[in-house]
Amino acid sequence: MSVDGAPTRVGFVGAGGIADRHIGTLQHMPDVEIVGFADPDFTRAQALASKVGARAYTTYQDLMDREKLDAVYICVPPFAHGDPEKAAIEAGLPFFVEKPLSLMIDTAEEIARAVEESGLITAAGYHWRYLDTVEEARDLLRHNPPQLVTGYWLDQTPPPQWWWRENKSGGQIVEQATHVIDVARFLVGEIDEVYAAASHAQPREDFPGLDVATGMAVSLKFANGTVGTLAATCMLRWNHRVGLHIFGNGMAIELSDHEIMVDVGQGRPTRRAGEDPVHREDRDFIDAVRGLPNRIRSPYSEALMSHRVALAIAHSARTGLPVRIQHEPKAANV
Repeated sequence: MSVDGAPTRVGFVGAGGIADRHIGTLQHMPDVEIVGFADPDFTRAQALASKVGARAYTTYQDLMDREKLDAVYICVPPFAHGDPEKAAIEAGLPFFVEKPLSLMIDTAEEIARAVEESGLITAAGYHWRYLDTVEEARDLLRHNPPQLVTGYWLDQTPPPQWWWRENKSGGQIVEQATHVIDVARFLVGEIDEVYAAASHAQPREDFPGLDVATGMAVSLKFANGTVGTLAATCMLRWNHRVGLHIFGNGMAIELSDHEIMVDVGQGRPTRRAGEDPVHREDRDFIDAVRGLPNRIRSPYSEALMSHRVALAIAHSARTGLPVRIQHEPKAANV
């Protein structure tokens, strides 16, 4: 689309909380028009559509067939990925997809190949890459390479029942801690090998049917020689710690999705993150769709590399064996 053209017409596949989060940024962009929502729960689709004067559908096929779209946001649970992305590619629609990309690596790999062949603009919801605090950490690490990283996702169990089942969500590492994996790759480099062990607290009477790991401990080996760990639990009743700690020569950095602390032995100064990273990732996606310079930090091909690591960790936890990670080149605009 021309930069000077009409507003970019956007549709949403999935009408849950994360879709609502993107609406909160897109509805304030004068060059964007949100025109439709599709969700099997028509009431949810109607609820979001009513916020922006859009239309509601029960299927993504109806949305893509009946609306003249310039781009689509795919905000569905992990088990529902695959067909919506393929439909977007078939329709020639640039798409923004929320993580995780899928439950099956073969599905994500197939979509990545189709995206490459089509040349479509894509983006994935790894919004931590857009934090100014992450940019600050990246600048510091250019001059002081890290030697050790420790990641955390120590939190409560989310309420959606699909999250409680590994065959629906993939578990906490795949559905949540993938953000920490992605920012570790972004700041430190590629991860060559993972080894994971999991614990299961069963039964949990307030979460009937829950079968995801309730505790996970992971060892990480990076291609550049850095080593790390990742710990996750969903056993708490609150968000205790979510973030990445990075250690270099005389420097410790603590990152979360809202602040940074840089310790060089002179206290622990903390700074809050600035601009909303979701707004920044949405703005970059819309700009690229409109023909402006492509500044997307996590196209589908790049997101796939983080997703491989998350799925490898889940596989290691199931088998009790270390897993080597297959690497592919980074996208040119990362």
